[in-house]
Amino acid sequence: MSEEKRFCRRCFLEESGEADVLSDIRTRIARIPPAQKADETLYRRRLDCCAACDYLIGGVCMKCGCYPEFRAAFKKNRCPNPAKKAW
Repeated sequence: MSEEKRFCRRCFLEESGEADVLSDIRTRIARIPPAQKADETLYRRRLDCCAACDYLIGGVCMKCGCYPEFRAAFKKNRCPNPAKKAW
């Protein structure tokens, strides 16, 4: 029996069953030079903001089309939602 993927409106990739995409993102995050990478506290705070955002649908930010797990990993990146400017 195949495992059914669920659609989750406010889930990140890890929670939505997109393990292959998440694995690729984690590999890319590991390659970010330390000087360009957000520290773990900032990264988690950013993901908390994204988790509460209406634009997060199925692990993708519908405001800009990014994967928040990847976007949040860069120190210089900002939230694409001008109404929130959460991070």
